[in-house]
Amino acid sequence: MRLIQPLLLTLTASVAAAASVVVLTDGLTVWSSSLETDAMLSALVNGDHSATRSPHQSTDRASVRDTTSVHAISPDGYSIDPLLRVALLSQRPVRIVQPQGRTTCSTSEGAPVSPVTLRKLLRGTTEAWLHCGTAEGSVKVNGRTYRGIVHLINRGEGWIAVNEINMERYVASVVGAEMPSGWNEEALKAQAVAARSYALVHLIRPASPDWNLGDTTRWQVYAGQASSTARTLKATEDTRGLVLSHQGGLVETLYAATQTIVEQAHGHLGASMSQHGAQKLAQQGLTYIQILERYYNGAILARIRRDG
Repeated sequence: MRLIQPLLLTLTASVAAAASVVVLTDGLTVWSSSLETDAMLSALVNGDHSATRSPHQSTDRASVRDTTSVHAISPDGYSIDPLLRVALLSQRPVRIVQPQGRTTCSTSEGAPVSPVTLRKLLRGTTEAWLHCGTAEGSVKVNGRTYRGIVHLINRGEGWIAVNEINMERYVASVVGAEMPSGWNEEALKAQAVAARSYALVHLIRPASPDWNLGDTTRWQVYAGQASSTARTLKATEDTRGLVLSHQGGLVETLYAATQTIVEQAHGHLGASMSQHGAQKLAQQGLTYIQILERYYNGAILARIRRDG
């Protein structure tokens, strides 16, 4: 169990479906996991606050820099790219895991696990924690390719695969899974900002001690390499590090396919983006910033960046 910096991060619903980050001075445990908490972003309000880090990370500080206007921020500049842990719930039960290239799987102690042993373990019920692949490699789970590391976890309730991947790679995949990659580039950019903001909320408020969020429509759809295209990568890069902020907090950017679904599912929360609506607005010549303003009224763009 690790303690973050002396902060309490509380997320509560507010106007524009915002997840307000309240920073207090009492030291409390907010994360418990046998995985290291990488790049927990503890500074999501104006001002400088130290971010939690693993022993392998630098002492640079992460923060979100707010602006007075959604138009005032530029997509240029360096942003940090934190690690996210995505539970591959769509791939349960885990049947076949194949690290690509020369990489292998290993136990939590670092002992290599052969493909034969791995297949036997996946058929069994023994509690275990395995790691497959490398940060720059890829792993196939049930035939689907995922960049980064895949953790295989069995806590006595069956195996679950958790993909540890950088935020920007994750966002590029979500954009292609949630929208046709052939849609207008401004709609894709709006989707990228929405997907990143939503993911960042769950980086701070993880769904489980072992993972931040899932890969299904319960969260937002993530399909690994299959949904990452040149156009979704460009939309992600063009909005790199940009999220939506509201009244000093981070907006949990809800969205749905159509306005009808938005009103049925999210109407009581105050704000949500229609994906088909975003495409129509983009076709009418609106920029991604103008599209986001239409759906998340009162929110401003903010950047995840490294101070100094």
